[in-house]
Amino acid sequence: MITEADLIGFVRHEARLIDEQHFDEWLALFTPDGRYWMPLEMGQADPLLHNSLFYDDLVLLRIRVERLKGAKTYSQKPKSRCHHLLQTPTVEIADHAAGRFETWTPFHYVETRLDEQTLFAGWSRHSLVLIEGALRIRLKRVDLVNCDSAFGNIQLFM
Repeated sequence: MITEADLIGFVRHEARLIDEQHFDEWLALFTPDGRYWMPLEMGQADPLLHNSLFYDDLVLLRIRVERLKGAKTYSQKPKSRCHHLLQTPTVEIADHAAGRFETWTPFHYVETRLDEQTLFAGWSRHSLVLIEGALRIRLKRVDLVNCDSAFGNIQLFM
């Protein structure tokens, strides 16, 4: 049985994989139909009928990861680094019968490269499912406090 501690641990582990740039392991956390979504508007309900900062399926996420690892990705020389500062995730849904779970996590996220450092703040929602006894991400939604601002390049994953 999945406990609240398991769900909180999963969210923390996922952020650590990104911070430590273990992107292949991070991708393995997603279901085959998984999505990474960053809305462009506060309270945005539909990623298909409105523009988003990101709405990537696993194929696009793999392309981004391969770009980050590429020898000819000059925008990543030196590589970008990041750090997540998470509040304790809250379990919003725990449907053990359906194997479906949802967490909500306020965060601060810093991304840095060379002399530039950018701070983002927001909330992430993890829609998780249980597949063969392991938690997997069906949807990771990242809502930024200032989602409607003009941004430079966001290189990594929040």
